[in-house]
Amino acid sequence: MKALDGPTGHVVVVGAGLAGLAAALHLLGAGRAVTVVERGMRPGGRAGRLERGGYHIDTGPTVLTMPDLVAEAFAAVGDTLADRLDLVPLHPAYRARFADGSALDVHTGADAMAAEVERFAGPREAHGYRRLRHWLEKLYAVQSRRFIDANFDSPLALLHPDLVRLAALGGFGRLDARIGSFISDERLRRVFSFQALYAGVPPAKALAAYGVIAYMDTVAGVYFPRGGMYALPRAMADAAAGAGADFRYGHDVTRLERSGGGVGRGPGGGSGGGPGGGSGERITAVITGRGDDQVRIPCDAVVLTPDLPVTYQLLGRPPRRPVALRFSPSAVILHAGTDRTWPGLGHHTLSFGHSWKGTFRELTHTGSLMSDPSLLITRPTATDPSLAPPGRHLHYILAPCPNTRIGPGVQEWADLGPRYRDRLLTELERRGLDGLGAAIEEECLVTPGDWATEGHAAGTPFSVAHTFAQTGPFRPRNLVRGTTNAVLAGCGTTPGVGVPTVLISGKLAAARVTGSDSRASVRVARQGRRA
Repeated sequence: MKALDGPTGHVVVVGAGLAGLAAALHLLGAGRAVTVVERGMRPGGRAGRLERGGYHIDTGPTVLTMPDLVAEAFAAVGDTLADRLDLVPLHPAYRARFADGSALDVHTGADAMAAEVERFAGPREAHGYRRLRHWLEKLYAVQSRRFIDANFDSPLALLHPDLVRLAALGGFGRLDARIGSFISDERLRRVFSFQALYAGVPPAKALAAYGVIAYMDTVAGVYFPRGGMYALPRAMADAAAGAGADFRYGHDVTRLERSGGGVGRGPGGGSGGGPGGGSGERITAVITGRGDDQVRIPCDAVVLTPDLPVTYQLLGRPPRRPVALRFSPSAVILHAGTDRTWPGLGHHTLSFGHSWKGTFRELTHTGSLMSDPSLLITRPTATDPSLAPPGRHLHYILAPCPNTRIGPGVQEWADLGPRYRDRLLTELERRGLDGLGAAIEEECLVTPGDWATEGHAAGTPFSVAHTFAQTGPFRPRNLVRGTTNAVLAGCGTTPGVGVPTVLISGKLAAARVTGSDSRASVRVARQGRRA
């Protein structure tokens, strides 16, 4: 594994989102001095918090899986997950509701889920589920060792016996077809393939290897932190501060100071320095603010976690790629604080429409809003009532939509957003959430226009799609060509989108700085917890 050149005693981490916080904890554990610079007034990044009328609204991800990755980050500084967070396992992990009126509780326990599948679709499908589960377990075991928790220096790193094992498991086939080889009920197939949307690829086109996301959701377990998802970045920031990290909130990074003639160069500044440059410049300081408000923070190395276009602008120019980056679909999210709830909802509810393949075609090809939407409804107050005033409830409604490069543009969403919000409420009331619109006391609508304003390319919080050409060693690298002491972290780089992979990206970035094998550090951390 290639590591950064030169001294790395003091590292500046740009961004206090989950990737930046994970990087900070692993760097602190390796003995580095760490300064975290965050433009917001508190940690979290996309995993933020909005307070409105007594409602505590998580503005980012709502699904937490693979908590061992969180435990590893805490363990790096001698902390424990149990001391920092109260994680509640969700049973069921999801409730799936279908357009034909049927419903299925998605359990992560093998026997409980097999019994539910038998009730829902018969014994043959229950047997198929057990075979599918076994396949998902093997798929994850093969990929986690070599292809997820790994820094790639070259595509040649793929040439390993695990690649053969992955091929033997059918990992290079298509996800929908592979799942269909185990279960035939079309409704069940959706439950184990909708996760491909996180990767930005329709299940019919996604590599079967992305079944690992279904493993995380339907086998490894889904959790919820008391205090809401925002409790996760808050706890990570507290642990990092306790281990000596210096947090600078309300500091927007405006440029990077460089050695070798790059001092004072701002975004877009000339040759070298950015990815694709060849001068081998060093970043000597991170500059925040402008004019008289500028603050200079010297550094030996820097970890950059903003969305890729922001990062590349700071660095000077984007990397050379033969084909332009392709971005995932986006989402419209309605956060609704209500004076009632509905008994058919679980903590997480998947509300599927009749359409399926057509829905993905709209999201990724035609660029039109879903004509027959499939939605994620999260009700965090089902697990933690303290997130709302007494007797009140929070509902988070996520509607996938095209990104702004193939669908409605940023300006269009200013007018389209409120109208689409009304369409979603009408559709949900038709699906049994009667009186939803009238029950709303507080709300916040987030559209692709808002994501774009926050600096997310193509108006999507899900970043670069996981096409084959943007996966593994072909994904934007976390090393910066032409700059000897910068590394990237976040969902746009290795290994990809989602809370678990973003946490891993921070750990991988730290490994690039320290030169240590991230997997070896995990083994040491685990041994320390057992001692």
